[in-house]
Amino acid sequence: MPTSAAPAGRVRLTMTVNGEAVDALVDGYKTLLEVLREDLQLTGTKHGCELGECGACAVLLDDEAVLSCLTLARECQRRAVRTVEGLVQNGRLDALQEAFADHGAAQCGYCTPGILMTARALLEREPHPSRERIREALSGNLCRCTGYGQIVDAVYEVGTKGTKGTRGTPEGEEVAR
Repeated sequence: MPTSAAPAGRVRLTMTVNGEAVDALVDGYKTLLEVLREDLQLTGTKHGCELGECGACAVLLDDEAVLSCLTLARECQRRAVRTVEGLVQNGRLDALQEAFADHGAAQCGYCTPGILMTARALLEREPHPSRERIREALSGNLCRCTGYGQIVDAVYEVGTKGTKGTRGTPEGEEVAR
């Protein structure tokens, strides 16, 4: 896919990341994961296996979950990318982030960004998935710290309540219970 003129081996990449236009000159061999972390300083997306087997690097590309370690950045020309940083809107955590905290679904947190993005893609396609459907959708995301029960419970709660984004609590504020 040709892009505008750039020095040999580099490509001009124009895309939308977390709702903002990005125009960057990047090495043509870089993966989306590398561009996000190294060039755009969006470090929420994690390096995991770099083989597409763990799901730690999942992001949304045009609202579909993809493994950024297997996606060449140049394939994202004129497309929309959403990372875990893009879940927070107007200083408010996404309902999934709140539910993960409520259910203890994140332990060390390394896998959490990829799981959150995969779950967000599922909930945007299927607002009220069954527990079985949630397990199936998250089957490519590995977590070594938690039992998957808390993760499934958190996603199920958001689907059951029908919340499609932020819950309304500013990031860092306590919720009265």
